[in-house]
Amino acid sequence: MSSTPAPRSARSVRSADVVNEQIRDLWARTGGQLTADDRAEYESLVTEWAAAIGGGAVQRA
Repeated sequence: MSSTPAPRSARSVRSADVVNEQIRDLWARTGGQLTADDRAEYESLVTEWAAAIGGGAVQRA
């Protein structure tokens, strides 16, 4: 069973590269089949990744 990461305020800020690697690891260990817990972890990681890249992200229509 995977654990949901701690809220962002409860941990130090990580680089986008570090968070991206964790996202890749999640997909690899689940074989692309996310459970509800995995989905919650993924959403948290993506939110953290987006915050880490800040204004460097380009929004696509």
